[in-house]
Parts: sequence; C-alpha cells; structure tokens
Amino acid sequence: MQVPLYQAKAEFFRMLGHPVRIRVLELLQGGPLAVRDLLNEIDIEPSSLSQQLAVLRRSGIVISIREGSTVSYALAGGDVADLLRAARRILTELLVGQRELLVELQQAETQPALTPGGAGRRP
Repeated sequence: MQVPLYQAKAEFFRMLGHPVRIRVLELLQGGPLAVRDLLNEIDIEPSSLSQQLAVLRRSGIVISIREGSTVSYALAGGDVADLLRAARRILTELLVGQRELLVELQQAETQPALTPGGAGRRP
C-alpha cells in the first residue's frame, strides 16, 4: 500500500525536527565537512552526532565521504539548502509580524484606557 503524499511529507519534516540535524544541515551548506569539524561547531557528544548523522544519511539528505581515516559529510543535493533558506524567510516574516504586534501592545499600554461610557480614564 502506498503512503499518501501528506504522510510522507509529515515523516520528512519529523526527520528534520531535531536541532542538531538542522544545525548539521546549515553547516553543510558551505560544503563537505569532516566529523571532527562538525564536532567543533556543535556542542554535542560524538556518539550523539553519529546518531544524528546516521538519521540524515538514511534519509538520503546527506552523503558520507571516506578519505583514509577521515569521514566527511555533504548535502546530497541543493534542494535542502533551498529548504533551509525558505525556512529562514518564513521565520523572519513571522518574527517581524510578532514584533509589530508587540509594538502595538506596548503602544496600547501607554494610551489611556476607556471606561464603559467611552471616556478615557484619568488618574
């Protein structure tokens, strides 16, 4: 039985739904990195990073490259970088909207409150 597309998308986003995985993907946008370089950038135990890299590798989002005893990782394609850029744009828009709401709330605090009769309340 075939998985519905919406379910496959949900599973894809669940797979991305870990801060370490997102950070790894962000770092790999600049090109392949050795595991030791990823460890230098991410405050995590080597075994935990290995688990997260395995999830990304199994999903096909990243590939591993072995050169002698060094293992590096790279994005499997440019679409992941596009997705991360889109997420940044969406978050920026959301935060700008929240900031505008915060400004409105702060301005409302400085204006006199209206009494039930409609007149401004004065101390």
